[in-house]
Amino acid sequence: MFLEILVAVGGYRLFKGLRRRRPSGSRSAGRVKRSSHEIGAAGEAAAQAKLRTTLQWLCGDDFYLHDGPLLIEPAPGTAFPTAEIDHLAITPFGIFIFETKNWSGRIAPSSSHGKLTRIAPNGEQEDRRSPIEQNRSKVRFLREQLPAIWPVSGAGLFTSPEVELQPELSTDLLSLNDLPHWLRLRREVFNGKRTIDITRARAAVLMYAETSANRLSEHRTRVAAASGNFGKLQEQTLGKYFHADT
Repeated sequence: MFLEILVAVGGYRLFKGLRRRRPSGSRSAGRVKRSSHEIGAAGEAAAQAKLRTTLQWLCGDDFYLHDGPLLIEPAPGTAFPTAEIDHLAITPFGIFIFETKNWSGRIAPSSSHGKLTRIAPNGEQEDRRSPIEQNRSKVRFLREQLPAIWPVSGAGLFTSPEVELQPELSTDLLSLNDLPHWLRLRREVFNGKRTIDITRARAAVLMYAETSANRLSEHRTRVAAASGNFGKLQEQTLGKYFHADT
């Protein structure tokens, strides 16, 4: 009888110990690591939302914010004729192209032309192409096509809450929190000039732009093949057009 009681007590203690450990194990098993595309898509959604609230604050209803990415063709007849615009905003005081980056860590100037240095929390450094450099041909193309009285500007928009921009960087590289002040300054510089007709400017820009999913997919395939990332491209393309965060 004593032996049976001892076994029962031991079994009960083992059962209680397993139950105490199970929740933390279940929580760990329930965590799903997001893909780089999902993180990027969330960053683009955050940028779009911040742009919309900022433009409403500055312009009321007198602005146009394109819903999603679009293509322009600044280099026809070349191996890479098209370029992708992440975010396009048209306001009474300017046309703006934003290149979105969801980088974390410290972002500093690089000694290499057209690059930025990303410094990870562990101190590892990596040079990456600057969003200003990526925007250069897009800004130039629209400036060449549109009336000179409509100023076209570009900026790099960093969406991660874990990014730290060094003060030595260009003021055209900004976090989401910097965006309202950056656009307010653009409006102040423009003050006194003839305002942009949003409807006319939208029609003019979209005349040179492509928004179809097929053309965007072709563009990304071409870019990914050149960079050796064709395998990743398939996942990104599917996620771009079918993911709930898009």
